Amino acid sequence: MPFSQSVMKTYGRIDIAFTHGKGSYLFSEDGTKYLDYATGIAVNSFGHSHPELIKALNDQATKLWHVSNLYRIPEQERVAEKLVQNSCADQVFFCNSGAEATEGAVKVARRYAWSKGDKQRNEIICVTGAFHGRTLAMLAANDRPAFREGFGPNVPGFSHVNWGDLESIKQKLNDNVAAILVEPVQGEGGARKAPDGYLKKLFLLAKEYNCLLISDEVQIGMGRSGSLFAYQQEEVEPDIIALAKGIGGGFPLGAVLAKSNVGDAMVPGTHGSTFGGNPLAMRCADVVLNLLLKKGFLEELREKIKYIDEKIEQTISFDKKYSNFYLKPKGSGMLRGIELSEKISVADFSTLAREKGLLLVGAAENTIRILPPLNTSYEEIDEAFKVFEDISSMTEEK
Repeated sequence: MPFSQSVMKTYGRIDIAFTHGKGSYLFSEDGTKYLDYATGIAVNSFGHSHPELIKALNDQATKLWHVSNLYRIPEQERVAEKLVQNSCADQVFFCNSGAEATEGAVKVARRYAWSKGDKQRNEIICVTGAFHGRTLAMLAANDRPAFREGFGPNVPGFSHVNWGDLESIKQKLNDNVAAILVEPVQGEGGARKAPDGYLKKLFLLAKEYNCLLISDEVQIGMGRSGSLFAYQQEEVEPDIIALAKGIGGGFPLGAVLAKSNVGDAMVPGTHGSTFGGNPLAMRCADVVLNLLLKKGFLEELREKIKYIDEKIEQTISFDKKYSNFYLKPKGSGMLRGIELSEKISVADFSTLAREKGLLLVGAAENTIRILPPLNTSYEEIDEAFKVFEDISSMTEEK
């Protein structure tokens, strides 16, 4: 069946339509079963059709879908309190997506500087390889010129420094800087983990120069790092945190978390969202947080991450006897990647994996991303990496 001409062509879509999902698997119209290690690009944090998410969503759907933020929303308050109790933040603003969350974070940072009388502080320092969304402002924050093509003029107030290079940041820091915006692990940028100690040093630099640190955890947050928040793996307390993707378990949701001294700058009328924090989204987020915070879950998740570490190393070692497709491991936690050699493109590798029943997603630097559900099983991990070995051994052994 040809693609509908009624849908705007903003995606190079693959000609597969799914009818349903169960756990870590998706099922297409022709009945083919796929192990989903793309998870909607780190969205389906507990796989598909999780019974607790279904129960909560169905229950809320019979009561109340939407109410304006002009009124109290108890479901929203409950989720905000759980986020605050388990983070360094004091306040939460809810929105609907990652781009809304990162843009909201920038607004909070600039408004905070303005509220202190530092009206010249509006510059946001970003890093090379960054991806923070596709709104006009976030296109300027990204280090992806191709994404900005045709959408000029660029929104001012954003500058870029080299990823991992503290000296280049020091050269940019001055009285015009409102915040440093950084992903603890870059997803679209090639599954690149920040160098050890990098976030801590950025945090200290931000304090030294009286600006804020924004941690963009849209992709790596909500358990995917092995901790509830990625920043918790270093001695860091960001002033602002952006969340989305996995926080709703598949339901559209984003959030901006802030310390009280920063968040207090946002008074009625400074920001808003018609659908942000609606009861349906909040019930899903409440379930996701309960699952993540369940006793022993994060500890078990970290054991699975260690197992994935081993499987990646074994896979790369295995590949050396065959294709030499796999150059090096990348990423961290459950946001993993393998950089591919020039012998095979991400697009071709994804196609081969898909033909063998495994869904993956590409990233920059010819990197194939591996984004399992957080509750995936050891057997499913083995199944996924067996596909990597099968693709490698398609060529004759040396």
